Amino acid sequence: MKYTSTGIADLWIIEPRLFEDERGYFFESFNKNSFKEFTGLDVEFVQDNESKSTQGVLRGMHFQKGDHAQAKLVRVIEGEVQDVVVDLRKDSPTCGQQYSINLSKENKKQLFVPRGFAHGFLVISETAVFSYKCDNFYHKESEGGLLYNCPNLSIPWQLTDESLTLSEKDLILPCFEK
Repeated sequence: MKYTSTGIADLWIIEPRLFEDERGYFFESFNKNSFKEFTGLDVEFVQDNESKSTQGVLRGMHFQKGDHAQAKLVRVIEGEVQDVVVDLRKDSPTCGQQYSINLSKENKKQLFVPRGFAHGFLVISETAVFSYKCDNFYHKESEGGLLYNCPNLSIPWQLTDESLTLSEKDLILPCFEK
């Protein structure tokens, strides 16, 4: 696996080593030992989630608070998404900074999102199947979020507002305040 730093502490791009032949392909999508060796982080995933969405669906910007905060390893199984995170860690020199990457079936890139980040994604292909591992269980009372188009963040989404589909819940999230 190839691990690439994003310039934001503990936020990593992971690219698996692909083995292809006439039968198809194989790759290891996560290896706890190599992850710890390269990143210095010891993570134990306890929950896997998957969603399927159509073009223009924006899910985010979500996070879990307090004892229920979650680190995530995200990837796309079908299609392509613009994946965006915002560092919310108050003690971080990059608090308030965002990072965006396109994840797709073709590039097979993954993003490790540490605890303390808001996370969202926008489907830019016709459909997308999005998969992610979490290191903590979902806890409804601890969920939080940020408004996707908050002027304090100015996230450069790859589709126009008119072409986006968001949940009612995501449309009323608060704006980011540092």
